[in-house]
Amino acid sequence: MAFTAKDYSKLIGMEGFSETLLKNHFTLYQGYVTNTNKVTDALATMLKEGKTATPEYAEMKRRVGWEFDGMRLHELYFENLGGKTRLARTGVLGKLIETSFGSYEAWEQDFKATGAMRGIGWVVLYYDVPSCQLCNNWINEHDGGHLAGCEPILVMDVFEHAYMTDYGLKRADYIAAFFKNINWSAAEKRIK
Repeated sequence: MAFTAKDYSKLIGMEGFSETLLKNHFTLYQGYVTNTNKVTDALATMLKEGKTATPEYAEMKRRVGWEFDGMRLHELYFENLGGKTRLARTGVLGKLIETSFGSYEAWEQDFKATGAMRGIGWVVLYYDVPSCQLCNNWINEHDGGHLAGCEPILVMDVFEHAYMTDYGLKRADYIAAFFKNINWSAAEKRIK
């Protein structure tokens, strides 16, 4: 099965994100899609050829998580951008944030603080289905640190490629721009 890169060009013109930054980011995302296809094709070929006991197969099997998660996290990130409205605090997501964090303000403070931590990675607002609770989580690398069984609701990329072109080392300014552009309806639809 081949994966196809999605078109997120509708985000160009979004406040706080230059066309150059977004186009570079889209190109990076397309690389994850291309590499996911290459790795899954190579694994299928090795399986057909009976080469599953080789170190190459093991390394490719490990690599697929990096490429696939890089692809999916970027899709979630781009899809939860482009919004112009505030979170409906009486909606499902608004109520869950209130229940899980005590207030929207407490959640926002924690999400922003997580995004401002030193290092590269992702900040994900997860929904833990069994407990019906939300939590903010830091992910260092695409393929590690995800909370098992949790659904990603809101994703923010904090690798340098997401902000350096426009903000240099001012990550807090990028986070502020991210918050101005959250597509809350896309995030709320992710709650099952």
